[in-house]
Amino acid sequence: MKSKKGELKSSLKSDVIQLVLYDGNYYEEMIPKTAEQRISLPFIKGEFKEYELNVDVSELNEVDLDTETVTDNQKMLRINELKERIDTFVNTFEQNMKVYHQTQHTKWTPENIDNRVKEIDSIVYKENFFDTMSIFDQRRAIENAINRSKSDRSAIQSRISFEKTENERLWKHEIEIHKKYVLGIACIILFFIGAPLGAIIRKGGLGLPLVVAVVFFLAYHFINIGAEQSATRGAIPVWLGAWLGTMIIFPIGVILTYRATSDQGFFDVGGAMDSLFRIFKKKPNKA
Repeated sequence: MKSKKGELKSSLKSDVIQLVLYDGNYYEEMIPKTAEQRISLPFIKGEFKEYELNVDVSELNEVDLDTETVTDNQKMLRINELKERIDTFVNTFEQNMKVYHQTQHTKWTPENIDNRVKEIDSIVYKENFFDTMSIFDQRRAIENAINRSKSDRSAIQSRISFEKTENERLWKHEIEIHKKYVLGIACIILFFIGAPLGAIIRKGGLGLPLVVAVVFFLAYHFINIGAEQSATRGAIPVWLGAWLGTMIIFPIGVILTYRATSDQGFFDVGGAMDSLFRIFKKKPNKA
């Protein structure tokens, strides 16, 4: 349907929005009932000066804007919602694994395999069974064996991919629970890094302490990203992936706060060089 212009009409007390179209045409395909009609592809085409279309929007009035909807994004969930979601994932995953293990055990149980072997051993062949088959049957047997192997391999790969996806989804929710606490503690630690920097670094005005603080923050941010990705892949525990960046900057904040309160510099270059020279200084030979 297409028109040159249109107009929306409604009122505050009405549950219907009216769309009025002017000077247009419409096209509609008909559902054919016979084979002859299918060949001709019947359709309806017409023109109109004015066409009214009513849209019922009563369902929108029943939406409670004060209620909170649960989203699939774990970052938008609260701690209690994350815990409920994790419990649901764990129960569903364990039930799925239980059914899968029972199915595979029934399929490959030793008793069933022994029965199949006994049935084969009970049949006596004077010559090679494969040689007694025709060329067509031999080819079909080989193709069936190859297809069965590919099917089993595909099923195993699909199962591995499914378990990996479910574990990653579970680990992401667990990481998000830790991050609810990590972010608050990290803000306090970063404050105890930025504030001492302003007192320790006296040269360069406001710019140099700000640059150093930004460098610390970026380092903390990239460490967190790498640790979370490693935890999501299962390379490291979930709690370590969430807390690694905070654990690294915590001693830095303690050291900088101590150096600021004791009126020490950011880094004693002279003392470091003296210590380095003392290490590599040749010791006098004893007579």
